[in-house]
Amino acid sequence: MEETPATVAILPGEPADPPSPPSVARITLEALAVVLGAALALWTLHKLASVLLLLVLALFFAYVVAPLVSLARRPLMWRGRSRSLPLPAAIGLVYLLIFGSLAAATWLVLPVVGDQFSDLASEAPAYVAKAQAKIQAWQRFERAHLSHGMQDAVNAAIEQSTKGAAAAVQSGLLPLLAAVLGYLPWLVLVPILALFLLKDAEVFRQAALRAFPVGRARWRGNDFFEDVNATLAAYVRAQIVACLIVGAACGTGFALIGVPYAVVLGIAAGIAEFIPLAGPLAIAAIAILLAATHSWGEALATFAFLAILRILEDYVVYPRLIGRGIDLHPVAVILAILAGAEIGGLAGIFLSIPAVAVLSIAVRHWREHRRDVTTDG
Repeated sequence: MEETPATVAILPGEPADPPSPPSVARITLEALAVVLGAALALWTLHKLASVLLLLVLALFFAYVVAPLVSLARRPLMWRGRSRSLPLPAAIGLVYLLIFGSLAAATWLVLPVVGDQFSDLASEAPAYVAKAQAKIQAWQRFERAHLSHGMQDAVNAAIEQSTKGAAAAVQSGLLPLLAAVLGYLPWLVLVPILALFLLKDAEVFRQAALRAFPVGRARWRGNDFFEDVNATLAAYVRAQIVACLIVGAACGTGFALIGVPYAVVLGIAAGIAEFIPLAGPLAIAAIAILLAATHSWGEALATFAFLAILRILEDYVVYPRLIGRGIDLHPVAVILAILAGAEIGGLAGIFLSIPAVAVLSIAVRHWREHRRDVTTDG
């Protein structure tokens, strides 16, 4: 007769042996795997920053065009039947209207912008001479009203500030402008990629959903994609409206104050608004320096105008534009921008806010999914 292995019966009131705790080596290996995985992901994002920026720009352009495409596809009654444009025809019509409008606006604004750029190039030596004259006038004021010790302290502070501004322009503004110019050839691909995103959006969405298991996970994935879509749409809509508001406000305000080249600076301020933190700071520095060549009072007025504009834009207008689409604290936004600049430069700055917003949505859905699983279990 075959013997069966002996089993130990556990009485109902008798506690089972607790599971053995994981070893230190296992915990160390798991932590090391997480760190290496995060480092690999950051390295990959750094190497693919340009491609990701191009893809995000195409995605943003698609979000801008999508409402217009939906409007162009609205059914109309024709001879008693409801008819609507096919999706490719609607996209082509919207593209024609957008680029035709841009061409017309460029044709109208380009002469003014070109004249102001020409004036800026021709009057650059005069601005340098004005700056030197202001420095000499300040030195005469120092000799007449300040002691030698105070003069040395003020001159040292001015010299340090001048060197800091020059270093900021050389290491920050000039590379920023060079990076923007370097991305210009890539911009041709943005509407092309956006065309495919618009035409095959539902195909991409269904393909992404098939990566989730059937059931609760797929339902949660569908909600996640809907939240991401709503968040990115709110962000793009807010950014475009903010660019228009800031550009118009800066152009009008600079013209009223008397800042030279108000039209050029207004257009540049509107475009730079797309680049969080770095863009507005660069425009503010240029505007204040140009105003200072006329008078210190004009420079002070420009600084006060830009400070008030930033407060109103960042804490009154922009939160209402973005609504509940992106729920990020201002400190989180600043830290995200600084981290994006360190990781990906210009592309990292541009991608920082939407990336953090999507990450926050992912974390929230993961917590809700874990809570549902725990409740059901």
